[in-house]
Amino acid sequence: MEDMSEQQREQAPLPKAVFWDMDGTLIDSEPYWHASEQELAREHGGDWSEEDGWRCSGKPVVQVAEAMRERGVDLPVPRIQALIEEGVARRERERMPWIDGAVDVLKALAAAGVPSVLVTSSPRRIAEAVVAQAPAGAFVGFTCGDDGLPMKPDPAPYLHAAEVVGIDPGRMAECVALEDSITGLNSAAASGATTLAFTGASPGGAPDGPQFASFDSYAGITPQVLGEYAARRQAE
Repeated sequence: MEDMSEQQREQAPLPKAVFWDMDGTLIDSEPYWHASEQELAREHGGDWSEEDGWRCSGKPVVQVAEAMRERGVDLPVPRIQALIEEGVARRERERMPWIDGAVDVLKALAAAGVPSVLVTSSPRRIAEAVVAQAPAGAFVGFTCGDDGLPMKPDPAPYLHAAEVVGIDPGRMAECVALEDSITGLNSAAASGATTLAFTGASPGGAPDGPQFASFDSYAGITPQVLGEYAARRQAE
């Protein structure tokens, strides 16, 4: 389908909601996770590199902790998980690493009346910190790794996000999900949402996944552009 004209884009329906993954999509926090993991490995034994961290990107923290224990970190898995999360939370309190342009998109969506929901596998305290530091009213809610739901790549987190804003599962294609990892892309796509891959913070480029489209910068991304993606997806 050819690109819409500006007039057509302005007339295109807005998305019903936008669902945001957190790490690598909204904030560039992957370096914080990797630094915390490597710090822990240095202090408690084990062999863990930045490359190991990227291979675990998008996985629940407990799975990362299990992998680190298998690689020699001499602590129980729950303690490894807690220390990784504490290291990330400490760094985020010092500086929230918003991805360039993401905050502007959040503000534009709020001004247009399009609800945003944070959908992350991170623990509640980290999700709450991001929502609290976002522009006022940017997020109407969030779902996180402490909600007791099946984790990504299961579609449950995105279906729960739809419940937060009262969207019927049959209308998920009218919503846009923004993700950066193959785990998250599979989760969002399985929910039925129009799934877009953000590749600007990932060293590997666009994952070869089920996304409808990919983009590497928030420059030029508006509520109308996101609505256009959803309209295209439904038309095709």
